[in-house]
Order: sequence, then structure tokens, then C-alpha cells
Amino acid sequence: MSEPVQTPQTQFKPRIFSGIQPSGGLTLGNYLGALKRFVEKQDEGIETIYCLVDLHAITVWQDPEKLRQQTREGAAAFIAAGIDPARSVLFNQSQVTAHAELAWIFNCVARMGWMGRMTQWKDKAGKNAEAASLGLFAYPALMAADILAYHATMVPVGEDQKQHLELTRDIAIKFNNDFKVDFFPVVEPLIEGAATRVMSLRDGTKKMSKSDPSDQSRINLTDTADQIASKIRKAKTDPEPLPDTVEGLKDRPDARNLVNIYAALAGHTVEQVIADFAGAQFGTFKPALADLAVAKLAPITTEMNRLMKDPAEIDRILGQGGERAEAIARPIVDQVYDIVGMIRSRR
Repeated sequence: MSEPVQTPQTQFKPRIFSGIQPSGGLTLGNYLGALKRFVEKQDEGIETIYCLVDLHAITVWQDPEKLRQQTREGAAAFIAAGIDPARSVLFNQSQVTAHAELAWIFNCVARMGWMGRMTQWKDKAGKNAEAASLGLFAYPALMAADILAYHATMVPVGEDQKQHLELTRDIAIKFNNDFKVDFFPVVEPLIEGAATRVMSLRDGTKKMSKSDPSDQSRINLTDTADQIASKIRKAKTDPEPLPDTVEGLKDRPDARNLVNIYAALAGHTVEQVIADFAGAQFGTFKPALADLAVAKLAPITTEMNRLMKDPAEIDRILGQGGERAEAIARPIVDQVYDIVGMIRSRR
């Protein structure tokens, strides 16, 4: 029987992990809140690992063929947005068994009370919690495994995932304390940018979502240039001109949303956008935003369509990414088994 591996590590290699659930219908919100930032991080010289989290997807029932199609679509969106599979690790979660293995151990580290306090569990399960899957309840432990299987030190997240990341930190700390090791890093969130939370074009108080019944509420990454421009022209606004200070947007959610979108697409601060358009009516601002959105998004749509015509090539890219991810995660999870006290033959 091997002895637990004591690994006092105060310095972990900088590494970013993040993922998107392959639920289909990727929107401008997914691009600005995730994909665009993923590409930026790839260009900062830090090791980046990006994942289509298909195991998370099945916490609610999925049609198998649709899930495969949506996973390929998600991979196409990553690549079309600028993720280079040669520089970043890009794969789908189920290709690397370390995720599920570590999730079980974390199920035994995390506490029921921690899981029960997750607001996303309460929102998704609603009043019929007893009919929800156990996987939906345990979702945050799998998310922690996704991150910690790679000793990731940073995770780009939106505000709606910040609570889950805090739970990941709690699990890492408890594991380290329980087994008297300094094995898992206490990961840091990366929450930044003007539009980390993109709101509906029809209601600036609600998040942009593919589940909204109105297609006019969102810009899909599969929309044509004409559709993008039309949706922005029809986006809800108010009759007032744009203010000359950011504070002037405080009680104007629809105006603030469009300014945030412009800032994020242009790579500017909100202050810069306000300085450029102070006093402008939306009849002036919306066409400028439409032109910018088309210039940024239309090439992504074109490349996604090209990639989706060759699903075998997407599968090959995901397979190679899975091999690279496995090479990182396997030694880490094997050490976890040793620390916990499992007897395993050496491979």
C-alpha cells in the first residue's frame, strides 16, 4: 500500500480553466461573457484549458443526437471566436474520466448544507425539487472537479457562477485541511469587462437567454448580418438621449445594456463610449452599434457554418484536446487517490 503523497505546494503554475454547457443556441451573451474573454486569456501567455461540459448538460434530460450536435456547435463557436486548439486545450468533458472520478471524491468532501444553499439549485429545481436529478443537486461538486482536476488557479466566470466558484474554493480548502496537505490551489475568479452579464434586448433587467420565447430578445451567433442589425434597431430603449456621465445610466437598464454591449464589442470602457456618444439619440447610436456588432459577429457565424460542415474534423480536434487534458488531469487525480488512501495498481 502506498503512503499518502504529501505535496506542500505554495506555488501553483498559472492555469486557466473554464467551460460552456453545450445547450445549443449560443448568443451574444455567451460571446461577450465567455468566448471573447477566453480568446483574450489565450493571448496572455497563460496555459488555458477550455471545455464543453457535456456531463453537466445531462443533469437534465438531453436528446442524445441533439447533445452531440450541440457539443460540436459549441466547439465550432470556440474555434470561430478565436480559440486555437494548438495553443489552448479544447475538449468535451466526458472524454476525460478524471472529472467524474474527482467529482465523487468531492461529493464526499462537500456538505449537504453547502449544496442546498446554491441559488442555481433553488432556481432550477423550483418547487418540484424532489423530482430533480441528484446530478443537478451535486452539479457544483462536478464543477469543482472540472477546475481542480487541472490545478487551475483562475477561472473566468460570470456573476451567476460566482457562488459555485466560492464552493470550489471551500472544497479545496476542506480537502487540504482534512488530509493535512497543500494539494489543491484556492482558485481565483476572473470577473471583468463591461458586459460580463449581457441583458435582453427586449428587457434590460433580464439576462439575455436562448430560453426567452422572443427571438428578438437576443442575438444568436448563427444570426445573419441582416438579422443582427434588425434586432439592434428594434432593441428596447427610452426616449432620452445618452447621458454625458456613466452615472446617468443608473436608472436606465435598456440604455445601459446597449452601451455595455458596445463597450465590450469595441474593447472600450463604458466611460469611453459615453464620451463618444454623449447627447446622441438612439437613432444615431443604434446604427453605430449595429455596424460594430455585424463587423465583430458575422465572421464568427461564417466560420462556425464552415466548421459544422465537417463534424469529423470537430470530433478529431476534441479528441486531441481530450488526450492533452487527460495527460494533465490523470497524474493529479492519481495523487488524490493516494492522499485519500485508495489502493490502486500502477499504470
